[in-house]
Amino acid sequence: MNLLTIAWKSLRQRALASSLTALSISLGIMLMVAVLIINGLVTEAFRQNGTGFGLVVGGRGSGDMNLVLNAVYRIGMPGEPLPWRYYDELRNHPYVESAVPMAMGDLTQEGQFPIVATTPEYFSLGYAPGKKFTLKKGGRLLGKYFSAVIGSRVASQNGWDVGSTFQLSHGGMDDHVHTERYEVVGVLGRTGTANDKTVFVDMEAFFMLAGHEKPPQEAIDRLREFGYEVTPQEEAVIKKAAAEMNHEGEEHGDEPHFHAVPNDLKEVSFILVNTKDIMGLPFLAAQINEGVKAQAVNPVPVMRRLLDNVVGNVRTLLLCLTALIVVVAGVGIFVSIYNSMSDRRKEIAIMRALGAHRGTVFSIILGESLLLCLGGGVLGLLFGHGLVFVAAPFIESEAGLILNPWLFEPAELILFPVLMVMATLVGFLPGMTAYRTDVAESLTD
Repeated sequence: MNLLTIAWKSLRQRALASSLTALSISLGIMLMVAVLIINGLVTEAFRQNGTGFGLVVGGRGSGDMNLVLNAVYRIGMPGEPLPWRYYDELRNHPYVESAVPMAMGDLTQEGQFPIVATTPEYFSLGYAPGKKFTLKKGGRLLGKYFSAVIGSRVASQNGWDVGSTFQLSHGGMDDHVHTERYEVVGVLGRTGTANDKTVFVDMEAFFMLAGHEKPPQEAIDRLREFGYEVTPQEEAVIKKAAAEMNHEGEEHGDEPHFHAVPNDLKEVSFILVNTKDIMGLPFLAAQINEGVKAQAVNPVPVMRRLLDNVVGNVRTLLLCLTALIVVVAGVGIFVSIYNSMSDRRKEIAIMRALGAHRGTVFSIILGESLLLCLGGGVLGLLFGHGLVFVAAPFIESEAGLILNPWLFEPAELILFPVLMVMATLVGFLPGMTAYRTDVAESLTD
């Protein structure tokens, strides 16, 4: 009979105490495994190598972090917008391969999901390098008039599908809802990014909504702030076009007709830019940032900074807390084994009297500690993945994070060597107590 078998039989004699001790370890490991899996997912989301575009160009004053939070994560409200004329100028720049305009500000009336007005070209960029958008069967990309493409989380939470209709809440104010109804023409496949919680609408139709166009005099003043010359003739044309606009709609056959909004009355929240080659990226960014009109930000360094300074601190805190839980469970094992020594003095003395060496008794106590720690660790590993499996639907609906319960984090491999070291430390003092047991005295007592 080997030493581990003897240790196992000894634990079975104290089944209740041994089970509760192993359970304390398993609960600590369960929490740590769950934190590692969720941490790996969040880290991956913030550490992605790109977003399908090289630069985010937005108004001055909002800061690079705020610009990336708006454009990439759909968090917060955009800063000072850019005139459409600036977008026209940028997309014709010799360095630029593609420039996709985006306008934000509205939310869905149901669910309060962010509305992003853009062009169909956005979906050709992909949501990450080498990863393309997919559409649910039967859907299509943006069309004319009031059509929308929705993310997977929007579809699941609101119960929408192709053919569903909804209204926009202007600026998120429930008492100011646009009367126009948008029709869902496409549902995007899951991406694990902020696109899952976004509703995309056509840029032209977005500006046809009442209050989305810039008032003519404000638009003219804004153009002049950007250094564009607006002649009296152009000013008269802008004001005349604004006066002719009719946002209430006029019936023309089976479809409502809306007048197109002049470009000079449009503004965009930011522009997603790809250059013709990678070397053009820093040159274009430097060129834009030298002026006073706009700022250009490479999103990748900002996303990494966000991970290190914000998400990383929370991650470290959670890992430290779960590690403390495991340590406390280890202390529980130590107390359990050490307290059992006084009740087992005669048992140990008999073993010694039958020829067991001091080292053998010491090894049996260490074996008990090892079995409790490793057994609790295996259970904790299974419980941890089970916890993620149960929590995955709730986390996905509330936070938009798609969890894979069977995802294995490499850091989980470190847990068992750590448990073996902890088992050795925990079992050492009780083992030494058994090692020093006086046979004659114990048998006499």
